[in-house]
Amino acid sequence: MYKIPANTLFVGKNIVFVPEWHSTNSLAMELGQRTNGTEGTVIITDNQFSGRGQRGNRWISEPGKNFTLSIILKPTLPPEQQFLLTQVIALGVADYVKTQVPPDLVKIKWPNDILVAGQKVCGILIESSLSGSSVQFIVAGIGLNMNQQSFENSLATSLACVSGNSYDLQKELPGLLQAVEIRYLQLREGKVNKLKLDYKSNLYRLGEWHDFKTVQGTFQGRIEGVDEAGKLVVQSNAGTFSFDLKEINFVDRSI
Repeated sequence: MYKIPANTLFVGKNIVFVPEWHSTNSLAMELGQRTNGTEGTVIITDNQFSGRGQRGNRWISEPGKNFTLSIILKPTLPPEQQFLLTQVIALGVADYVKTQVPPDLVKIKWPNDILVAGQKVCGILIESSLSGSSVQFIVAGIGLNMNQQSFENSLATSLACVSGNSYDLQKELPGLLQAVEIRYLQLREGKVNKLKLDYKSNLYRLGEWHDFKTVQGTFQGRIEGVDEAGKLVVQSNAGTFSFDLKEINFVDRSI
């Protein structure tokens, strides 16, 4: 059972722990719709056996080794600005990871994977519950590899693999939740420009020429940032274009 963190204002003040569950995001959505979910509620499990990631991928996590959790949040954002919350959560997790490994190794792979030395240490899945054209609440799912030592995907890693340390999940949870809350409070305080600038400066392969793949084929380009809708802005010899999540891939990465 995880203890209520003392270093946050509201994130994690209500913790719902389930020993095992198919997906913490699914449970968070159910709780939010059924009870109108208190903001900052954290749903966490030691064994998530059917976790979901971006692009319809599965998130596989060894039981008892990692963080698999979801946070219910209620930002006052119109649906078209929801990418701001993606930036908030990615930055918060990246901030925490930087306290455990050399900070210069930590990058955000658009839209919200956290990489350490080019390997994926965390996946994030943001889901929304809409009421008409308004956002009722948002669920931020976080799968952060902490102590796992072996992976099916050679491009995945954990904090333990990088740092050589072993982590007590009970003791580390407050630090992770506080880092996320600090970034979320910046959003509440209207520090949108800071969030956008920090997100851009942390982007993986920002300003570097690399191969990308779209339905039209492979091309060389470099990431310039993201637009207001959260699309990836890539410059190529043919011009500068914006891409949605399913419209572009890194050719040489499978993470």
